[in-house]
Amino acid sequence: MPTPPPLRRTGRIAVAAPASAPLDDARYRAGLDALRARGLRVETPRPTFAEHGFLAGPDADRLAEFNGLLRRDDLDAIVCVRGGYGVLRLLPDLDYAAARAHPKLIVGYSDITALHLALYTKAGLPGLSGPMVASDWPDLDPESEAQFWRLADGDAPVEIHGPGGERLDAVQPGRAEGVLLGGNLTLIAALVGTPYLPDLTGAILFLEEVGEPPYRIDRLLAQLRLAGVLHRLGGLVLGGFTGAEPPPNRPSLSLDAVLAHYTSDLACPVARGLVYGHFNPKSTLPVGVRARLDVEGDAARLTVLDPVTQRL
Repeated sequence: MPTPPPLRRTGRIAVAAPASAPLDDARYRAGLDALRARGLRVETPRPTFAEHGFLAGPDADRLAEFNGLLRRDDLDAIVCVRGGYGVLRLLPDLDYAAARAHPKLIVGYSDITALHLALYTKAGLPGLSGPMVASDWPDLDPESEAQFWRLADGDAPVEIHGPGGERLDAVQPGRAEGVLLGGNLTLIAALVGTPYLPDLTGAILFLEEVGEPPYRIDRLLAQLRLAGVLHRLGGLVLGGFTGAEPPPNRPSLSLDAVLAHYTSDLACPVARGLVYGHFNPKSTLPVGVRARLDVEGDAARLTVLDPVTQRL
């Protein structure tokens, strides 16, 4: 499997928008300034990311930009501008051979989940589900940033806990080792039945979601159950499900009831309370490296066992 080089503070990165354009140009510029202030050499292939509906440009333009960056061997990382929508359109035509030949960190989350999982499936490339240029870097807190740099630099083993020291909550006991995979629940469900979802047998899956009420989260988890995904897992870790309030004046199960329904019959360790999702501060998580989940009593621990980057 290809292993990216470590990203250090003197590294060369390129900024890409494979999904949506920045919502706020001032925040995008502030994010670029923050990255440069760390000492990174930052390239912006496009001077601006013009909107094309909900996309950061036509598919052909976004694809050409991203494939061009994958083919370069002088970059340490590609940091995504933001998530939004649009990565699914690009998956059939990504240059997976270039991703394998010139491994580099891909950093992002949300819609970038589809990119991480496809690159891992087709090229064996691990990535970092971590801070994006316009969404996070303008005001990234020191604790979240420290965890990001530790993983990007190739530290392992690393126990994942919240930037404030928050620990995981036990849901179902057990111990498992497997490949750590995951991200946004909607994107993972959208990849079911496609050639871009990794085999999740024995994997430790982490999940987050934003802006989906309980009945929609129920539908997404039902899809994973009906597809046989949930019962093949080695472990499950639940992050933030923000904006999940039931619609007003309509009957609803609670979010906790929905999550309990889909986890209570799993024969693998399950934990909650991962400080990861569409909010700050939050943890950075590797995608595509070996990890261990220990759940015993009231305590749970998620430990990344293998580095996501390879030090020379």
